[in-house]
Amino acid sequence: MRQMSGNVARAAAIAVVLAVGAVACGPDDSGAKNAGGADGKPRNGGTLSVLNNEPQTDFDPARLYTSGGGNVPSLIFRTLTTRNREAGAAGTKVVPDLATDTGKPNADATVWTYTLKDGLKYEDGTPITTADIKYGIERSFAAELSGGAPYLRDWLVGGADYQGPYKDGGKGLAAIETPDAKTIVFHLNKPEGEFPYLATQTQFAPVPKAKDKGTKYEEHPVSSGPYKVVKNENDGEHLVLERNPNWSQATDSQRKAYPDSIDVRSGLDASVINQRLSASQGPDAAAVTTDTNLGPAELAKIGGDKALNARVGTGHFGYTNYIAFNPKVKPFDNPKVRQAVAYAVDRTSAVNAVGGSSLAEPATTFLPNQKAFGYTAFDHFPAGDSGNAAKAKELLKEAGYADGLTVTLTHSNAKGGPKGPEVATALQDALKKAGITVKLQGLEANAYADTVQSVNKEPGFFLRGWGADWPSGGPFLAPIFDGRQIVKDGANFNTGFLDDPSVNKEIDEINKLTDLSAAAPRWGALDKKIGEQAVVVPLFHPVYKRLVGKDVKNVVISDWTGVLDISQVAVK
Repeated sequence: MRQMSGNVARAAAIAVVLAVGAVACGPDDSGAKNAGGADGKPRNGGTLSVLNNEPQTDFDPARLYTSGGGNVPSLIFRTLTTRNREAGAAGTKVVPDLATDTGKPNADATVWTYTLKDGLKYEDGTPITTADIKYGIERSFAAELSGGAPYLRDWLVGGADYQGPYKDGGKGLAAIETPDAKTIVFHLNKPEGEFPYLATQTQFAPVPKAKDKGTKYEEHPVSSGPYKVVKNENDGEHLVLERNPNWSQATDSQRKAYPDSIDVRSGLDASVINQRLSASQGPDAAAVTTDTNLGPAELAKIGGDKALNARVGTGHFGYTNYIAFNPKVKPFDNPKVRQAVAYAVDRTSAVNAVGGSSLAEPATTFLPNQKAFGYTAFDHFPAGDSGNAAKAKELLKEAGYADGLTVTLTHSNAKGGPKGPEVATALQDALKKAGITVKLQGLEANAYADTVQSVNKEPGFFLRGWGADWPSGGPFLAPIFDGRQIVKDGANFNTGFLDDPSVNKEIDEINKLTDLSAAAPRWGALDKKIGEQAVVVPLFHPVYKRLVGKDVKNVVISDWTGVLDISQVAVK
């Protein structure tokens, strides 16, 4: 699960990030720019600079997500599978990485078997084995290395009680078998047809036991990818990566690894990053950002400059910002009140509040408008572009509120963000037309998260956002609408406390499918069914607009991450 602040962020299921159709970058809107040699093909060499706002902290595969840090970790950590490194919708496919295929399931998808490719080596030239992958996964269960995706604890047999290799007396996790150096077998608690997607997470990166230094491993993790870490200052504030001489392109069809070195500097102000990329002076001509968007004012300026506009990449990531209700709090226990709000919302003003149509797209479905998610178009409570106040008033009257009602909307105080005061005010204005007086309650970031994620503190009416860990309806719908995922202690994301047996059963049935193309439309149908209950009101999906330096070539942006894939970039 990913949640978005201003930039891509991780939260609890983390859970990452910061939503739909083809991506564009460059004057021909092709999604990629190729240059570097006289024949137009990318060339090896040079230094790529990365200018970021947020530091790449916790640089340990146990504590990261594959897409964390704008793809920088995937230059160091290879996994059993990975995302297809192509632009647009083609980039939502899962493909083999260290493994020869995306996994072989048994009949009911409770056992998955992988075989490693030949010739895989670490940066020191030693061979990568399945024992290393098993150990890498096991150490992610250690309390001191928490922070990564939580699925393994839920999915693996015995995972819920496992405490990691530092406390297991050398027994290891029996659910992971390594019959030989190239074969690894996973035993699951229940059918999981999307296990190949999970195997893209950095917990599946190999870690040699002899080189493990616990919490200090992040200072020099052993590389299985095309680059190795030669400098890590101030917990990821300054990272320097150089070529791993023992990485072989013959075993890795996904990462191009054109630059000789990559210099990542973080802690920079967002406006400074965009100014430096725009000017493209000196090393900044070969620079990119993996976490900083352009704002409305910057986009307006760039729109009038053809050369600058050609260096803007557009990306869509599966993320939805929405209104959440707590049906345990009056008057939201009444479905007609929730429906009235759904009819009253003005999505145009909500989109404008976060920068306009260049930076957000209106949403009437919870699933993003991408085939990989199983997107199925529907609008159960059509509000039009500016809200349907008349229909909302009609429903309020039926609910016993003919004279209107007063409610409190809880939001984050982060200005300019999708859950911030600007969006809250836009909703306040729209609902007033329907006779709903909205009082605003703004909370600082930590207090906001603690409040809306707590079963005991959750307000009745608030702003939320959700993104998937991989492009499928499963990690998008299940955490929010599966009644068995309601958490009594800790972060709860099923904010509507929906516990519908038919929904829970359909989630289980879809999870049995290993044919992901068959699973997708069923996720879409489930989204439509859930939508009728109005436990959430989708508002908009984010759009990413990011600059690259003038000498950056071969820009590829997929619908998996929505951001530039750093493994594909070349510099002059």
